[in-house]
Amino acid sequence: MKRLLIILFLVVDFLTAREITPNEVYGQATIIEEEIHSLLKYYGIKHDHFIIDNNKKISTALKPRNVWQKTYEIMIKINILRQEKDLPIIEPVNMPPVANLNPDLVYEQTQRILTELKIFKTRMGIDQLDYKTRKFEHKNPLDVFNKLNDVSLLIDDLNKNKVTPSYVFGENMRVYDDISLILDTLNINDSTIPAKKNSASTPNDTAHTALKILEKIKQLQVLSGIAFVDFNDFNKKKQTPSDVFSLTQMIIAELQTIKAYLKIPNITSAAAHYNTKTPSEVDQLMSWNLRKLELINSLIRR
Repeated sequence: MKRLLIILFLVVDFLTAREITPNEVYGQATIIEEEIHSLLKYYGIKHDHFIIDNNKKISTALKPRNVWQKTYEIMIKINILRQEKDLPIIEPVNMPPVANLNPDLVYEQTQRILTELKIFKTRMGIDQLDYKTRKFEHKNPLDVFNKLNDVSLLIDDLNKNKVTPSYVFGENMRVYDDISLILDTLNINDSTIPAKKNSASTPNDTAHTALKILEKIKQLQVLSGIAFVDFNDFNKKKQTPSDVFSLTQMIIAELQTIKAYLKIPNITSAAAHYNTKTPSEVDQLMSWNLRKLELINSLIRR
């Protein structure tokens, strides 16, 4: 009997997944940062983001879903790099909507990023460097997010800021599709139409609309009893196309909680490829997405 119990304990221990700590994930994010830094040096590209300016750090309490979405953003930017070097695009891994994302999935994403960077270096004939994993203490998901955000900025330097309006438009179409699914699930007749294009729109205007969208999603989360995030830290005086791109990723992350609450199993599709989209078209689509959410909010609150 005693022997049987020992065997059972061993089997249970074997089948139980090991919990990965934020310290470990932060260590992997640091290796990713070093890999990108080495590519910047290899290509002789000047860069300013190797160390985050404390004033640029996000300090709000983010959720694992936001950190995971930042890794997805990085994978898209690696695709931009691949495309610039005439390599085929490999769609990033995505997952079904969940109410509470397992933080260990962020670690998995760091391994995919490191693998993609290794493949890229091999294809480009760039020597692989062996970075040893450093041990960290007292790190939390917010530290991981800020480190990954720094990585994202470094890749912008590597890509020479080629987050074009077409890329941002593609990500906003993913938002459009998710909101349309939510409307259909709630049996809401979508009476919204896009506003007229504003040819003078800037990334600041579009970012402002994105923050309004996040506020509308927050209102839905409060009504549904879903833990929300305060995105005020993402508001700043001068927004770049890359900032709008990142805000769009946060919108996608937050919409997954609403989809999970409504039991919508659909995985948000990868972005379609667009070539000639303009900032005004991005702004128009972002505003249309806001109108759709305003419609949902107005009807639910009646």
